[in-house]
Amino acid sequence: MKAKEIRIAYCSVDIGELDKDLQRLVEEAKRQTDSAYCPYSNFSVGAAVLLDNGVIVGGNNQENIAYPSGLCAERTAMFYANSQHPDHKPMAIAIAAKNGGQFLDKPICPCGGCRQALLEAELRYKSPIRVILYGTQDTLVIESIADMLPFAFVSFD
Repeated sequence: MKAKEIRIAYCSVDIGELDKDLQRLVEEAKRQTDSAYCPYSNFSVGAAVLLDNGVIVGGNNQENIAYPSGLCAERTAMFYANSQHPDHKPMAIAIAAKNGGQFLDKPICPCGGCRQALLEAELRYKSPIRVILYGTQDTLVIESIADMLPFAFVSFD
């Protein structure tokens, strides 16, 4: 057996180090947490997608008492962006979360289902999507969804 290793590159940043468009993107993700529908978990997640035309599309988690029927913030935002702006590729996505009304110190990562859906957008538009994961004490920047999903399920055409 030969052991192998996968590594990803990411940066830890201060929000002020981001360019103005990405700062606006993070602020929109944070704002989106306010309208999340999360009566069961009290865990509100907001996401915002920056398109190549400068438009920012937001979304948030939508829970349902039948848990699998809800939808994560990342997919809500990306699916809306894809449906309403199909000719504009997503350039970046920011994600923020609150628990009990307070932003988390450390950022959260998208779940596996969201990573796969976001990767589909990268493949669809043939362009990496930068990921910004917001936390009050640490914010991370990852240059591509593909970096977050090694061994992704992809078409073998």
